[in-house]
Amino acid sequence: MDSHDRSGSADESRGGRPGAVAPPGPSNDLPVSRPLRALVLTALLGYALLTTIGILSSGMSPTAEATGLFLLLLILALQVVHSTPGHHQAPLPRRCLTLTLQALLTYLPVLVFQAYWENMAGYLAGSFLLLLPPRAAWPLYAVVGLSMLVPALLDGRTLIDSVPFSHTTLLAGLVLYGLTRLTELVTHLHTTRGELARQAVTGERLRFARDLHDLLGFSLSAIILKSELVHRLIPTHPQRAMKEVKEVLTIAGQSLADVRKAASGYRAMSLQQEIRTAQTMLDAGDIDVRVQVELGTLSPHVENALATTLREAVTNLLRHSNATYCRIEAVQHDGLVRLVIENDGVDPGYENPEPHSGNGLGNLHTRMTAIGGSLESGHGKDGTFRLLAEAPMRKPSETSVKLPETSAELREMKFSRKGSAE
Repeated sequence: MDSHDRSGSADESRGGRPGAVAPPGPSNDLPVSRPLRALVLTALLGYALLTTIGILSSGMSPTAEATGLFLLLLILALQVVHSTPGHHQAPLPRRCLTLTLQALLTYLPVLVFQAYWENMAGYLAGSFLLLLPPRAAWPLYAVVGLSMLVPALLDGRTLIDSVPFSHTTLLAGLVLYGLTRLTELVTHLHTTRGELARQAVTGERLRFARDLHDLLGFSLSAIILKSELVHRLIPTHPQRAMKEVKEVLTIAGQSLADVRKAASGYRAMSLQQEIRTAQTMLDAGDIDVRVQVELGTLSPHVENALATTLREAVTNLLRHSNATYCRIEAVQHDGLVRLVIENDGVDPGYENPEPHSGNGLGNLHTRMTAIGGSLESGHGKDGTFRLLAEAPMRKPSETSVKLPETSAELREMKFSRKGSAE
């Protein structure tokens, strides 16, 4: 495979192609998240309204009430910023600065308004949970809640009567934290769903491209080879030429059927049938073929992948080599299927000059990896080229899986799946 093949294969492995335009990034302004953000804002305004009623009913001077309402607006603005989805990813110094400012605006008015200011402490408790790491957030959240016992005690209430003030603060913090996190999760869920849909479309496009390459590369190479043979045989052996023409028509018809199967997403191939076809093709090219087949029943996925590997190897041999012999070995041992294609006609310094020479080996590597197998290829010291493909007799997903019996096993399974995805 030349340098162009490698670069093209890398592009496809990333889901792109040369000159392709990247899909648009996910939007944070999804329609589904707007009602949730409105719900968060409603909760904030509700707690602010309770504090406003408390300030206006405190019986203080108009100046004190106006100052309290102004400070209330400042805290509300800070809390709207803190409750914005994604704000917890802001730089830590900036978060600490705004939290410090909010703490000052929360506790200083307590000296004047005392228990009437308790809902503002709920804002601060929720902000700690939203913006700080859990190890620091939860202790600070508890401290804020317990601190609201002090104004009530200073106001002459008993400890039992002061507990509801602390409870209200803690509950308000949890409500704001839960609503904000819910908004983030729903937004992330819908963004991820859209991204998965784009990846599915890209994966289907790559599947179809690989299938067309593997199918038509072999079939067209076979048609070209047999057509050249017919051209040579017509003057001297017209009867044999007619036989070869019939085979060309058969290959062309099979190619059409394969393309239709690829378009429908299902394509079953027989490894032994592909070996027989490859032997016929190589014989027609005056190549000495040695075949060893020891196969049993294979999984359809594994057989398809190995048959495709054989097709691509024979296609490359016919198009890019001057081989005089080819050895094909397909055996199974200890639960593994081993496919070897070896020939003597590859030039180690060969590089395909065609601008669109294909991504054959890259496609095959992708297919073998998908079924838990491996693919190796390289030049031998004796001038031969050897391609080795190995795969389990059954695709890993088709083997039996032990279901989790306890919640601990289920959590461990979910964790392992998440780690493998990352």
